Amino acid sequence: MLIPDNSVFLVTGAGRGIGASVARRLAGEGAAVAVCDLDQEAAQSMADQIVAEGGRSIATGLDTRDAGALDAFVGRVERELGPVTGAVPAAGITRSAPAAEMTDSAWDAVIGVNLTGVFNTCRAVGQAMIAGGRGGAIVNLASITAKGGQPGRVNYAASKWGVVGLTKSLAVEWGRFGIRVNAVAPNGVNTPMLLGGVPEDFREGVMLDRTPMGRFAEPDEITDSILYLLSRQASYVTGTVLEVDGGLTAGYLTHQRGAHFAIHQKGKTDT
Repeated sequence: MLIPDNSVFLVTGAGRGIGASVARRLAGEGAAVAVCDLDQEAAQSMADQIVAEGGRSIATGLDTRDAGALDAFVGRVERELGPVTGAVPAAGITRSAPAAEMTDSAWDAVIGVNLTGVFNTCRAVGQAMIAGGRGGAIVNLASITAKGGQPGRVNYAASKWGVVGLTKSLAVEWGRFGIRVNAVAPNGVNTPMLLGGVPEDFREGVMLDRTPMGRFAEPDEITDSILYLLSRQASYVTGTVLEVDGGLTAGYLTHQRGAHFAIHQKGKTDT
């Protein structure tokens, strides 16, 4: 994937799901990986795996809403692993409820982790890269939910729309420093967040029904796109949001995985 030599990446939410996949793959590409997760044990376990396989890694347990803790960890990363050259802020949560019934705590938690936490991570890493004059790359986690509204998840949708705006604004502001900022926007991914946060009947009866490829992504498939955006192969790509969605947003008028059109047209001929 042509990850630059001597790369040092900070990955948040790296204890499981997409974040864990990204941390493993970056280490496999030869990068040093700083692992961050709210779950200290999960973060340390990931770092231990990387080190056991010959890589370089350190870990911490922190809440990305805590800007001071992130700043301190970036300082530690630079002392122990070397100058930070990139980040993947993958930490995210969901707290679903109808808008009229959504509590302040559900709203604040999702906006706090999914948007403020991403900004805190970008800022901490960006400050270090700007100060070092070395450039770098950041890939944020948006969502196809940032392409439209979604009932029951107004907090999640708002946070992901915010991530898109954040990504594009940072790309414009930091381009002159050689810092590229992009995002990926997945559809459903087989992670604990999807399985635990979205009801099965909605996953199977709505999400998959409207996904032309007829399945959810695996974490490594999202990681493939993230690694591309971090690599030299994307050296002139910044401010973009890459949809990795199995065709969901392309087929907004479809259902039955696209088969309904053929069924509707059966027996008809062009005139």
